Amino acid sequence: MQFKKWFENWDLTGLRIKTPILEMDWSPQEADKDAAWDMYIELLTRIATQPLSDEDGIEHTALDSIYALFDLTRNTIKAHGRDCVGFARIAIIILNQIIRPFTARWHKLASEGAFEDPAQCQQFRAELRELQDKLIRYAQMLAEISGVEDLTRIEE
Repeated sequence: MQFKKWFENWDLTGLRIKTPILEMDWSPQEADKDAAWDMYIELLTRIATQPLSDEDGIEHTALDSIYALFDLTRNTIKAHGRDCVGFARIAIIILNQIIRPFTARWHKLASEGAFEDPAQCQQFRAELRELQDKLIRYAQMLAEISGVEDLTRIEE
């Protein structure tokens, strides 16, 4: 299947990706599947995909958990080596085009005291829910890549 189809199947469209990469055929190798599994488990067990009610949690802690996905992704790619290049292509795009804009925006606002303002906290939570929708689709894609059952909605 082409990379373009992987992104379209999971409604992760509108990303800036070079046409040659989009048109490449890709069949996940074992290292891709293993890396996808590792990242899938991280996503399923973090605020990245789990609800955060308005009454619970701390905004800054949630932001830190989302930011931690950068190190987790880098470490996953390094651990599985050059044979997980297909996974790396997808993961890097998700980091740079979906997660980074969120963390960059909110790290700046947090440093300016945004989490002291209840209205800003509500805005953060609203934007977090939008990000979570995208990361749930990413997790579902990772489940398919790794060849496992999709557990993203197991608690609903």
